[in-house]
Amino acid sequence: MLAYVFCHWKRDDVAAVDYEQWLRDFHGALRSTPPAAGFNSWSVALTGASWANNGENSYEDWYLVRGSADLDPLNDAAVSAARQVPHDLAASAAAGGTAGLYRLRAGHASGVPRFALWFGKPAGWSYGQLFERLRPLTDGAALWGRQMTLGPAREFCLHTNQPVELPVGIDAQTIAMRAVFP
Repeated sequence: MLAYVFCHWKRDDVAAVDYEQWLRDFHGALRSTPPAAGFNSWSVALTGASWANNGENSYEDWYLVRGSADLDPLNDAAVSAARQVPHDLAASAAAGGTAGLYRLRAGHASGVPRFALWFGKPAGWSYGQLFERLRPLTDGAALWGRQMTLGPAREFCLHTNQPVELPVGIDAQTIAMRAVFP
């Protein structure tokens, strides 16, 4: 499973309540006629992501697909048919954005998470060691790993619904998230 993650923030002259409604309208339109089997998406509001709006209020839209072959249909679907107007409305209110591509490395993506722990692989650790030490935390969670160095966020993201403590040696930025859609 892959996730296309779009981090964005609204223009200062746009009310958050309006921006969030436009995001809900877009995701609702996309979900009503999904571009691929197994497609899912959600949008969350957050503060503190250094790679988005200098750590100020921002949003993350997560688009889950089965694999890279589903990315072109997702891109085409986002700006066509009944999805075009809600997409264009939300996009016109954005002040900026950045994106990345993540692969599910462990656990299960089971809906909108409440917390994201962003971190890199500690120096001197192999990926095998990292995954082994994180294994006890991935039951009921989703561990995402950045693909092909696409995106400005840190290399890994652990989505959870409860605060968790990572193993000693892993320096993470924990960000609480609020569901916007669904």
